[in-house]
Amino acid sequence: MRRRVVAVIGAAAPADEERALALAVGRAIAARGWVLVSGGLGGVMEAASRGAAEAGGLVVGIVPQADPSACNPYVALAIATGMGDARNAVITNTADGFVAVGGSFGTLSEIAYALKRRKPVVGLSTWRLDQSRLRGEPWLEVDSPERAVRALAEALGEAEG
Repeated sequence: MRRRVVAVIGAAAPADEERALALAVGRAIAARGWVLVSGGLGGVMEAASRGAAEAGGLVVGIVPQADPSACNPYVALAIATGMGDARNAVITNTADGFVAVGGSFGTLSEIAYALKRRKPVVGLSTWRLDQSRLRGEPWLEVDSPERAVRALAEALGEAEG
């Protein structure tokens, strides 16, 4: 049976608060038995990877470089794409759902790709989207790591566990 894959997306240079949020999200993802996927680099990606790895979870990094050693040290499985920012499409095709923590334009592109694919995205201290332009896309905004993972589980049709 295929395990649920959840992406944590966010800034490579986050504020300390965003880094702490991502660490907690990573731990909560691992606690659910989900596989954490990210862009595999630093910042939010590294903090979430660390949280998941320390909690015994499987961490996958899909890096923009052609060299898998570009991954942060918490990544167990590195996928080197050599695609630059285009790797964001690979991440959004791979994950079942997303938690966005902070972020800049790369994060915004991943949010857009995920919503276009009708995959649930939970925003935590990230971009604010104009609700009038969302036509039923699965976008949720929350205020804590625990609520982020709980909301994503519900959006993915998983019973609370």
